[in-house]
Amino acid sequence: MNFNPDPVAFTIPLPFAVLGQTSLPIYWYGIIIVAGAIAGAFLAAHEAKRKGIDPDHVWNGLLFALLFGVLGARLYHVLSDVALGDPNGYFAGDFTTNLINVLNPRAGGLGIFGAVVGGVFGIWLYTRFVKVRFWPLVDIAIPGLALGQAIGRWGNFFNQELYGYPTDLPWGIPIALNHRLPQFAQLPDTARFHPTFLYESIGMLIVTGLLLYIGRRWDKTLKSGDMLLLYGIFYPLVRFFTEMQRPDAWILANTGIPTAQVISVVTFVICGIWFLYRHTGPQSAPRGTGTRRAVTPR
Repeated sequence: MNFNPDPVAFTIPLPFAVLGQTSLPIYWYGIIIVAGAIAGAFLAAHEAKRKGIDPDHVWNGLLFALLFGVLGARLYHVLSDVALGDPNGYFAGDFTTNLINVLNPRAGGLGIFGAVVGGVFGIWLYTRFVKVRFWPLVDIAIPGLALGQAIGRWGNFFNQELYGYPTDLPWGIPIALNHRLPQFAQLPDTARFHPTFLYESIGMLIVTGLLLYIGRRWDKTLKSGDMLLLYGIFYPLVRFFTEMQRPDAWILANTGIPTAQVISVVTFVICGIWFLYRHTGPQSAPRGTGTRRAVTPR
């Protein structure tokens, strides 16, 4: 596999210079992220129809989810870089420059954990605005989120990032010298690396299938909010293992343990216990048995 991609898909000439630029580059990363979001929205709209929910809420809420999802993803990435000593220099200039660096996704990257938190918050804002139930809308969005992640990870391929350690496996990918981490700079041009982005993409396709299967197989048993909890169980499993092929991982306080693995374990435990309690604890008892009815979250 000898394909070295160009991160720029095409450029748009500008009629006049903007910030010293006479053309606007359109990156594959952005195209693929948008494609993943649209594919996820189509899947969510399909789920909405199946559950008797107006699919217009999916498309109307998508803007909220994307806006706050990108903001949350960006803030998570910047936080991780700051914890590593601010290698990208987000806070090396004046206030305006720093703010642009922090908010500009093209200046660094995005973090999935922050994207999920921000996206869910965006959906919550949308439901408050239009006065519809929050949890059912989140539930139909979750399989689409997993699908969007599976597609969006290919943006890392075009950026030549999210790769792992050197490998002799036939699916290893080349990484240009200017995109290599310092510890790999001295390796020969023929060196190949684990495609970590591909491992996570495949994992999230599997998660998408699991969520869709569970949502249909146990449709009458699942409670509002369960799909988010299931995502909080499945995605951390994928992330925990793919993080083993992240030589650029944000390490937690000199412990040698990637922060994402710690977050994954904590999320997995909390969501797993919460899910089990909802289906085996006192509130899971059938109505009319004397147990106080649980209030459906809104």
